[in-house]
Amino acid sequence: MKKHYAAVLVLSALGLPAAGLDKIDAEVKAITKSAILIDTHNDIPSFTVDGADIGNAPKNHTDIPRLKAGGVGAIFFSVYVSSKYVDGNHSANRALQMIDTVYTDILHRYPKDFSLALTAADIERAHRQHKIAGLLGIEGGHAIEDSPRLLRDYYRMGVRYMTLTHTNTNGWADSSGDINKPGVEHHNGLTPLGKDIIHEMNRLGMMVDISHVADKTFYDALETSQAPLIASHSACRAITNVPRNMTDDMIKALAQKGGVIQVNFYCNFISQKSADAPKDAPVRATLADVVAHIDHVRQIAGIDAIGIGTDFDGIECAPIGLDDVSKFPNLTRALLEKGYSPADIKKIYGGNTLRLMRQVEKVAAGLQH
Repeated sequence: MKKHYAAVLVLSALGLPAAGLDKIDAEVKAITKSAILIDTHNDIPSFTVDGADIGNAPKNHTDIPRLKAGGVGAIFFSVYVSSKYVDGNHSANRALQMIDTVYTDILHRYPKDFSLALTAADIERAHRQHKIAGLLGIEGGHAIEDSPRLLRDYYRMGVRYMTLTHTNTNGWADSSGDINKPGVEHHNGLTPLGKDIIHEMNRLGMMVDISHVADKTFYDALETSQAPLIASHSACRAITNVPRNMTDDMIKALAQKGGVIQVNFYCNFISQKSADAPKDAPVRATLADVVAHIDHVRQIAGIDAIGIGTDFDGIECAPIGLDDVSKFPNLTRALLEKGYSPADIKKIYGGNTLRLMRQVEKVAAGLQH
């Protein structure tokens, strides 16, 4: 009641009728209930693998009560393999542990709340059953240890996208994370093996994720892939000038081939002030910064190119107003106030990702005949 009264005072000061608040409240509730909100990158498995309980994880960004409060309909759980596992050839071992925690500690532990999804249709089915669709995406192409055989194994285990690199350049693709690091052997994008891996991902029906890759790797992947690409958790370099973000030309090229940039919530990727702040005096980004990145993509590439990939539980700083997975209604409200229609928001929240997934599945079906 106090929040409602405060909002009424704000509207009054702006010369706006309180009835407008009631209308937006109703729209926010309706969108939260009806939209299939797909977060394409969530790192809670990095904590459940060490014993955290997604049923109640107050120290994290993600748990079941807050997922429900936020209206989250589907999550790509990140099978994150740190570059440290490359030493001693332990990447595949770690990937298997991460895949297991998604199944054992999330999907199987809470079957009333989660449903495994392997396709776009599975996500829609889970939504009808009032469950959260759980999917798997590998973060870090070094997890396949340069082997297409391991890639196929991961697909059989349910992995439906792979981020070609993490912050480290691997044996077949350059990363944005070490592109200027001395002593690192680079490939000028994708190697022939890297292109073969893209082709095999297309054949399997595994989405090619270009978050974290070097610019040349992105363009090589775009040229090589027969299916649209996904940037599972990225943002706009025109707003925040960091190598991890995508240039306008990259975003436009991604969109022209049916791809989607899933906007990241990490403070340092969405706010230049945050990116430039010293580590001992961090500056938090805000909800408005997320809206600015979404709106920038809409302006340069269109509404069909936008999705959501928060990176929750993989980031140490989330925006004020989008502090955890329960806060998505705040984003819904901000987009409505910005002039986005409910149909626009439903595209951003899940419609565009479902379309991309269906196209990846269609390409794979054509290549398997």
